[in-house]
Amino acid sequence: MKFTKMHGAGNDYILISCFEYDIPDPSSLSVKMCDRHFGVGGDGIILVCPSDVADFKMRMFNSLDGSEAGMCGNGIRTFGKYVYDKGLTDKTVITVETLSGIKTLTLNVAGGKVESVRVDMGRPRLKSSEIPVDSTLERFIAQPVASQGVTYEMTCVNMGNPHAVTFVEDVSEIDIEKVGPPLENHPLFPERANIEFVQVVDSRTLKMRVWERGSGETLACGTGSCASVVAAFLNGRAERRAKVILLGGELDIEWDEETDHVFMTGPAVLVFEGEYPL
Repeated sequence: MKFTKMHGAGNDYILISCFEYDIPDPSSLSVKMCDRHFGVGGDGIILVCPSDVADFKMRMFNSLDGSEAGMCGNGIRTFGKYVYDKGLTDKTVITVETLSGIKTLTLNVAGGKVESVRVDMGRPRLKSSEIPVDSTLERFIAQPVASQGVTYEMTCVNMGNPHAVTFVEDVSEIDIEKVGPPLENHPLFPERANIEFVQVVDSRTLKMRVWERGSGETLACGTGSCASVVAAFLNGRAERRAKVILLGGELDIEWDEETDHVFMTGPAVLVFEGEYPL
């Protein structure tokens, strides 16, 4: 089976064409292929599929537990690069079906290849019931969450998957391997949550580290970056447009006031291609 390894700001994925291959158990395949010692290595696999309602359909499966994600911001940019660079489309504006709805991608092409992608991520969902958060509050903004004897002030946002954002003085001081898992699996989050630790540099610049649901710490998270800017604006810490600095690169995020949609722009990079025995 042929595959393509790509990354978006260091968030790396293995892309497989379902136009060519039938993948009966993508969850197990993701765990095996993403193992960085015995497999290809990656934060997840992405299946490039046909769609009846959009130009293409994307399915993404996490690396640690094989769970299927509703949406993947960095992954969908690599998806856009894959379908254009492979000649599956010649359009520079495409629609992609995901579990969290249809997303519109604008492909920035140079020399016949996609270099970066702007994604309309849709409206952030802020109601506790839609995130979901087990709370009687309509919105979960700047609320205390206790874990391992520490109380975090958290703001929760759904950007196609659930995120809990907390602001810290210095992201480099977070022992994310220790504090991430219990927060991901906190009783407040019935479907678990992605946990973002955000340092405000200024009103237009954020630093962020993320503990991703089903993957652990990754070098970047597109939906998490979107959630972080939304949360920062809601808490009066940043403007509607900000640069998010991640371990693997930078993303430009804008929460448009007129449409209420969040737009994410960032790189998509080919790493290598290969074959994997099915």
